[in-house]
Amino acid sequence: MRNKILMIVSFLAVALVQNSCLKDNVGMDWTSDLKGKMYAEVWKGGFAALGLEPVPDPVVFKFLVNIATDALPTSDITLTIGVNDSARVHYNKANNKAYLLYPYIEVLDPTVVIKAGTRNAYVHVKVWNADQLNACDNYMAPISILTATGGVIVSEAINNGSKLMALPISNPYAGTYHVSGHFIHPTAGTRIINEDKNLSTVDCKTVTTSIGDLGGEGLNITINADNSITISGQVSDTQPLIQDISKLNVYDPVAKTITLNYYYVGAGGNRVMDEVYTRL
Repeated sequence: MRNKILMIVSFLAVALVQNSCLKDNVGMDWTSDLKGKMYAEVWKGGFAALGLEPVPDPVVFKFLVNIATDALPTSDITLTIGVNDSARVHYNKANNKAYLLYPYIEVLDPTVVIKAGTRNAYVHVKVWNADQLNACDNYMAPISILTATGGVIVSEAINNGSKLMALPISNPYAGTYHVSGHFIHPTAGTRIINEDKNLSTVDCKTVTTSIGDLGGEGLNITINADNSITISGQVSDTQPLIQDISKLNVYDPVAKTITLNYYYVGAGGNRVMDEVYTRL
């Protein structure tokens, strides 16, 4: 029994030492190819993604820059970091993508000094004004290591030399609204609609919610580029929603309201709805 306990203790000690070494050696990679050389790289560089809410507030992301070498640097190394739009262009071409340059970017650490005897430092990048952009477009913040001192070679820009941060923007119309309006039944009369509804995302410009005061889902609301609205959906397989084009169906981006007029056909006549959604 004593031998078994000693074996377990020894195993745990080895595991702790191994884990400690791994933690200390973050950023040591492909050293077998590096004898006598030093490369500046973004640790786990290349393509990544960070979702943004459609708000003006700044969002900061960070990444690690690393000196890949077979021995620790013996002198300080200075890296310059910046937006590199050519990396975005090359990524698009190589991957048949169409990312646009995110227009509101600030590199908070444009100069990074990696001290002698170390390998790593963090770079912080700020982006903002996601609410001013089209959620249906694809944006990227391409941040690259631009230069390095001390004979250090900068890694290739669309791979380990950059953080190519895709910035998808959430549907700006999704959320909770207070809804007021009417459900007009051809024989039972009119019901007042006065409730909160959640509008959930279908795609970058379409949300879905309940029909009138019926609960569940079934009403799809698409906000077009001119803020007009297209309504679609089904009550049942044989009862599609029909938009009343003679009345207002529009999104007001200032008041953040959605005005809808639609109906569906049922026994005895049309079920008609008028609703105004106000963002909470």
